Amino acid sequence: MAAVFLVTLYEYSPLFYITVVFVCFLVTSGLVLGWFGLGVPVILRNSEETESSTRVLKKQMRQVKNPFGLEISHPATASVTKGITLTPDCLEDCILTCYWGCSVQKLHEALQKHVYCFRIKTPQALEDALYSEYLYRQQYFIKKNDKEEKYCQLPEDAQVADFGPVPRSRYPLIALLTLADEEDREIYDIISMVAVIHIPDESYRLSCRILYQYLLLAQGQYHDLKQLFMSANNTAPSSSDASPGERSTDRSLLEKAGLAEDEPEFHEENSKDCVVCQNGTVNWVLLPCRHACLCDGCIKYFQQCPMCRQFVQESFPLCSKKEQDEDESTEI
Repeated sequence: MAAVFLVTLYEYSPLFYITVVFVCFLVTSGLVLGWFGLGVPVILRNSEETESSTRVLKKQMRQVKNPFGLEISHPATASVTKGITLTPDCLEDCILTCYWGCSVQKLHEALQKHVYCFRIKTPQALEDALYSEYLYRQQYFIKKNDKEEKYCQLPEDAQVADFGPVPRSRYPLIALLTLADEEDREIYDIISMVAVIHIPDESYRLSCRILYQYLLLAQGQYHDLKQLFMSANNTAPSSSDASPGERSTDRSLLEKAGLAEDEPEFHEENSKDCVVCQNGTVNWVLLPCRHACLCDGCIKYFQQCPMCRQFVQESFPLCSKKEQDEDESTEI
């Protein structure tokens, strides 16, 4: 019945077709211009508004001074039987405590206790949290700005040649750095640093390296210190110094132990310039990929990392504009 009525109306009213076309035009225009509040892509929009909507979120950072530094000297010669040489570099007088064969579970429980129960400010506090779940302990007093090498080794009567197959229940070595003076603990936000160090042995020959570094804060937090992937040559020792065969072997061993990260390897550039414009100084770190490759001018144009093409969730600057100006004036 309705169909017969529409056909009759169309035959006797020439304006019906024009009315239908006009209504369709109004509906289409309303959708395009966003009159109905629907999530339809808008093609007529201010260019400034479009740029702001695609800008990556800037992560709010709080700058703190880390009084602790630790490096492995001669990692190629380190082993469980031969020992390891550590080089601390601290801004204040510190105490270096090495725990051989520390329980993995007890260590992470101790880190949680630092958050909820008590603060790990001294070696004794960590030992209380570990419940003495380690094989041997060595301790050294580190003077301010003293970079003297410290040799750590298990005693012969310990009779430990390896720590068993992976996954292991004990870490080969845990290095704890704490501030020696009580007054310094009131000044610094970071009061101690825990470094988890792998040392090769008879059953697991992955090259010596620092697996994790945890910074413990006086407020009760702890943070995993992660490496940034710079687009410039780095003076610090890296795995790129090893041969391709050694890198592939280390990678397979890390994957077997569940410690390898899904991070592509990139060739390093020859300068510290932005990888996009090749003019500005690299200043921005992209998260979660941790590539530091963009300058202040190019950061606002990228939603994906130009190095690995991963989507950028957040970003933070290595230094503020004021610090950059101070550095430039110092160089001049």
